[in-house]
Amino acid sequence: MSVAGFTHCALHVSDLEVSIGFYQDYCGMELVLEHGKGVERTVWLASPGTEKSFVLVLLGGAHKHRRPQDDMTHYGFAVAARDDIDAIAARARQEGRLHWEPKEFAPPTGYLCAVTDPDGFIIEFSYGQPLGPGAEG
Repeated sequence: MSVAGFTHCALHVSDLEVSIGFYQDYCGMELVLEHGKGVERTVWLASPGTEKSFVLVLLGGAHKHRRPQDDMTHYGFAVAARDDIDAIAARARQEGRLHWEPKEFAPPTGYLCAVTDPDGFIIEFSYGQPLGPGAEG
């Protein structure tokens, strides 16, 4: 059997334009592909340079997602500097989207906070994990 490659995650969102804006603004993702129209519209977003290896697929027309506060299901983004975590948390706190306050964890978890996206999905921002920008060597 050949090895399968992990290529995308898909989220069904309530307002496609609002979600596109969130992921572009908070996560620096770029719109790389879209197809369909109206309720059938689907978009692919990617971090710069990853558009051929991993994308976030957004599908419109869903209800907002709800989860208990202690549910750890989330999507993770790494940042290049520890101060970025504090800046993201401050902005999210002001906008009423901060889900987890910044906190330091033992390796490999690192320093992180979490933000709730427009549909209630948890988005973790981390520094010091062995993945992505800011990865420890």
